[in-house]
Amino acid sequence: MSAGRGRTAAAVFDALGTDYEAAFAASAAHRASLERLLRVLPPHARVLDVGSGTGRPTAQTLVDAGHEVLGVDVSPVMVDIATRQVPGAEFRCADIRTLPLEDGSFEAVCLYFALLQMERADQGEVLRLTARVLRPGGHLAVATVPFDVEGVSGTFMGQPVEVTSFGEDAFAALVEDAGFTVLARESTMFVPAVPAAVPEPQMFLLARRR
Repeated sequence: MSAGRGRTAAAVFDALGTDYEAAFAASAAHRASLERLLRVLPPHARVLDVGSGTGRPTAQTLVDAGHEVLGVDVSPVMVDIATRQVPGAEFRCADIRTLPLEDGSFEAVCLYFALLQMERADQGEVLRLTARVLRPGGHLAVATVPFDVEGVSGTFMGQPVEVTSFGEDAFAALVEDAGFTVLARESTMFVPAVPAAVPEPQMFLLARRR
């Protein structure tokens, strides 16, 4: 996850560690999103994974398919886990908004659930940043929990969080406004593998930089 307000995303995900992977790695929709991305990538593509977490399944899947991956996460615990679990990728502990990246230097960006602890303006900023670092025609695989909420306090896997998001159509429009054409859109319900979990809506988009 990327930086946010209140209790920072770094603190939340430092505390969760591999428990996050155990709860969410079985998502069939996440893996289907990765498969859609793999079908449009050229061989040996350079991919930026924003909010790379433990490195699995995203970075691992891309490395296994022969691609070069740079993972970025604000949680030093997550970066340490990912570096050990996916040695074929590079991981950096940083806020993507302040990390120097060359324009047009990636064929794809993955952005799975990494916006939810950011203000709405910052979410748009990060999406525009992904368009900037993509080559023309490059692809964005992005996912969110499509609730129309702003600054709502709650608990995520036992950790206090403050969440901001958009409804499905508004989020798709935000992606389009950042310079993308949405190619595929899947909405699903997912139940994390944790005690007393309840189904949560998830939306996965595949988009191409215009």
